[in-house]
Amino acid sequence: MLPGWSRAPPRRRSLAVPIPDPAPQRARSRETERRRTTLAQDYRRNRQIRVPEVRLIDAAGEQVGIVQTSEAARMAQDANLDLVEVSPTARPPVCRIMDFGKFKYAQRKRERTGQGRKTASHLKELRVRPAIDEHDLGYRMVQGRRFLEAGHKVQVVCIFRGRQLRHPEHGYNVMKKVVETLADVAKVESPARMMGRRMTMMLAPLPQKTERVGEG
Repeated sequence: MLPGWSRAPPRRRSLAVPIPDPAPQRARSRETERRRTTLAQDYRRNRQIRVPEVRLIDAAGEQVGIVQTSEAARMAQDANLDLVEVSPTARPPVCRIMDFGKFKYAQRKRERTGQGRKTASHLKELRVRPAIDEHDLGYRMVQGRRFLEAGHKVQVVCIFRGRQLRHPEHGYNVMKKVVETLADVAKVESPARMMGRRMTMMLAPLPQKTERVGEG
């Protein structure tokens, strides 16, 4: 070391602990609250449903058919449940009798758990006829709903016989009813098309709706 020079004191390293930014946590909280608000606002229920008639599904998931909205609301009130519009774009809209509070809880639970455990998806077949009556179609819709809510895809098959082949529009009308009835749990993956004596259509379950809701 040269004369007149002194050794500089060593620099002290800062041991400051970084403070986490609270902004991401606040953003996540706002997003969670927004989803909860959106869930409640996306579904019209009870007196918010202003159309004169609806296609009704009861609390057990059975299809009742087209009824006056006032009658559907009375049935929901008698059961101490809510009348919820689950498919507003259908004609008439599809409504279901359910406990809306439990429905919201189930939706939030699936969001927190990432829909929980995944079940193997299988292809199920649902057979209808061009001249199927309302009772039989309602029974098929209950089956289809169970398949879709379990996470399975559903191939709807309409089989034509004899003179029925001259009127494919009857098959398309049945397929339209199927889509409208199951619109709250399914989307059309492949639209209806005629292949020989068979008309087929593929339905896929909607995300976050593969569990049954509205049950006690």
